[in-house]
Amino acid sequence: MRRGLAVSLLLPLLAACTVGPDYVRPPVDTPPSWRVSEQDARDLANSAWWEQFNDPVLNDLIRTALDGNKDLLIASARIEEYQARHGSAQSALFPQVALGAGANQQNTQTGNALKGRYDTYDTSLSASWEIDFWGKIRRQSEAARAQLLASEEGKQGVILSLVANVATAYVNLRDLDRQLEIAQSTLKTREESYAVFQERYAGGVISVLELSQNKSQYDEAQANIPSIEKSIAQQENALSLLLGRNPGPIARGNPIAELLLPAIPEGLPSALLERRPDIREAEQTLIAANAQIGVAKAAYFPSISLTGLFGVASGNLSNLFETSSKIWQYGTTASVPIFTAGKIGDQVQVAEAQQQQALLSYQKTVQNAFREVNDALVDQEK
Repeated sequence: MRRGLAVSLLLPLLAACTVGPDYVRPPVDTPPSWRVSEQDARDLANSAWWEQFNDPVLNDLIRTALDGNKDLLIASARIEEYQARHGSAQSALFPQVALGAGANQQNTQTGNALKGRYDTYDTSLSASWEIDFWGKIRRQSEAARAQLLASEEGKQGVILSLVANVATAYVNLRDLDRQLEIAQSTLKTREESYAVFQERYAGGVISVLELSQNKSQYDEAQANIPSIEKSIAQQENALSLLLGRNPGPIARGNPIAELLLPAIPEGLPSALLERRPDIREAEQTLIAANAQIGVAKAAYFPSISLTGLFGVASGNLSNLFETSSKIWQYGTTASVPIFTAGKIGDQVQVAEAQQQQALLSYQKTVQNAFREVNDALVDQEK
């Protein structure tokens, strides 16, 4: 009962001793409205918006990309890494227990005569616990958690970017297909026209200049086709990379004229801060950098640990647990920095400078998000 009461009193005390600044979301300059008003917008933030193109082939391509894109697989692996980092940081809040065992042999010799041999066997259970008086471990855990959340938001950002890039690449591919159809049709028309002009020139109806001009139009139409075919192959290769596979042909669905334009998501500019994964990722990175200031400042204060050991020792392995000598030890260790030649102060300055970088990066990400949305709205309208 007394022990539980002591723990309940100790925890608030430890929380109150946490050094370093607590995170507060910084103010950002939010525009009151978009430059372009969209009346038919609707909420698509958490929907499969690409299905509005009404092209089953595009839907299959996006599903393939979500399964095999290497950037997305890297982002997933990064989440696993930061999950482990967070778990490692959390484990430091608890006592660390280890089991040890040893066997030693000592021989004494005088001249060439062996005087005696002494065998010693021991096994022990040891524990140590660093008391987090100043919040260093809790700040480390806070930073690790923010980094984990940032990695998860980073993955969401990769997903959004990947889906948008696949859809854009596919639309561009169908656009190039249509350009190729037009170029081939134009070439056929110019070829027929050139044949007529050749007959008229042979009959003396037109001059060589008129024939040359018509031939030039035919040659120009003929030269356009390889350029478009090259662009199609390059676009297929780029799309294949997004799908996570080697370069190759891409399946086609509806022609570009039959693709429907997706609606624009609704929302005030301030809602962008809660929806965009890149903004949320930048904020979590800022939270992690803010926590690292507390980690650095905690180095100014004493580090206090509790240690304990219990074990048995014997000169004979067979009766180690029978007639053994018991060994136990417990104590407290503390270390206080006296002179570090400015090392701790420099580490604090490093953490504060990194926090400022993360803050500016967060603000820049917000501004860039507003710019991208405004650009997209203007592009949609014009």
